[in-house]
Amino acid sequence: MSTIVVADPATLEAVAEVPDQGVADARAAVDAAHAAFPAWARTAPRHRSEILHRAFELMLRDRAELAELISRENGKSLTDAAGEVTYAAEFFRWFAEEAVRPGGEYGEAPAGGVRTLVTHRPVGVAALVTPWNFPAAMITRKVGPALAAGCTAVLKPAAETPLTALAIAELLTEAGLPGGVVTVVTTSDASAVVGAWLADQRVRKISFTGSTAVGRVLLRHAADRVVNSSMELGGNAPFIVAEDADLDAAVAGAMIAKFRNGGQACTAANRFYVHATVAEEFVARFGTAVEKLTVGAAAGGADIGPLISAQALRRVTRTVDGAVAAGARISHQAATPSLPGHFYPPTVLVDVAPDAEILQDEIFGPVAPIVTWTDEAAMLEQVNATEYGLAGYVYSGDLSRAIRLGEAVEAGMVGINRGLVSDPSAPFGGVKQSGLGREGARDGLREFQETHYLSVAWPA
Repeated sequence: MSTIVVADPATLEAVAEVPDQGVADARAAVDAAHAAFPAWARTAPRHRSEILHRAFELMLRDRAELAELISRENGKSLTDAAGEVTYAAEFFRWFAEEAVRPGGEYGEAPAGGVRTLVTHRPVGVAALVTPWNFPAAMITRKVGPALAAGCTAVLKPAAETPLTALAIAELLTEAGLPGGVVTVVTTSDASAVVGAWLADQRVRKISFTGSTAVGRVLLRHAADRVVNSSMELGGNAPFIVAEDADLDAAVAGAMIAKFRNGGQACTAANRFYVHATVAEEFVARFGTAVEKLTVGAAAGGADIGPLISAQALRRVTRTVDGAVAAGARISHQAATPSLPGHFYPPTVLVDVAPDAEILQDEIFGPVAPIVTWTDEAAMLEQVNATEYGLAGYVYSGDLSRAIRLGEAVEAGMVGINRGLVSDPSAPFGGVKQSGLGREGARDGLREFQETHYLSVAWPA
């Protein structure tokens, strides 16, 4: 069998090799999931919960090892990686608790003579497709609710970061998960593998996290068999700083919202809208913080690691070069190391026009373009002039105003005076072309369930 070489994007050295599986392996994974589904669906919710809770404990037990593995295949700093492991484990704990609270309804029909019984059943075999930027959290955010609901799953991690997926699968086995309930397929031919799953009548669910362009393709395939679909797609998050904002808090939030995972996050602040009266001071404080960031390999304790690939580095470089050619100016920049990896310096851009091309799509890198504003209505129009609507951030000293601005932002999630929106207990997802459905919270469980209704004749 051919293999995929997993390389460290900081050193470009090979970390490991995994099987490069194909369509036959994809079908075999569905065979196993389909065979395991009846027994797993009948498994008592309490038992499913106990397995998930044990997986949570095992992830925390192995946090250091998992963080190192994530850093080696993804490149992110050890601090970021350890934070991701803790966050990822929380999805197992949250859905362990949700598994024993499935909910339902019982009542009398308005016309009388009938009782209505509503329950929720597992949708069936689920195909889960995850990206490279959060190789642990994107998996547990899907696997956790799928298992809690009683679904079995086939999982395709990104070819760049398969090792974390395989490690989590081993922990699930150690936690007591029966064979066939979750099968990982590692492949360099994602379209063939996922296409085979979507063409298989036994697969009843597709949950995908990735680009909007790929999401559109998968939705077209899913439409052929009307497959239940959840899509967490691209973002273009605005970061709004009002004139009355606490600038220390805004800068601290901006550092998290922009530079977590080196800006390679769908929720990353992509466009900064700072009121003109505080823009100079905000840029000075923010820029000073950016210049202090250390860039390098995770093993060296750096704050910011490399971009995931040479292609990503070329794309971010072209994006910034284009913005500068169009009139933007680099005001602050961190230093980059003399290493062979795919490093790009954390960068602050000022004098960015409201209609600049750099504001139109995800940068997916450590670059912060700043636009100034004075008219709130015009600023909000600029903020919402995008096909994306995943996340946003608002800073204002007046909480009622901050909430009003947050409600005006066309996004599924908005951080109010904080630079982080992700939480296992909250519904994660976007509007417009940023996706369909929600992950996390009770909503995440419902994505893997079908509503089942019994109309029961009832004697008068």
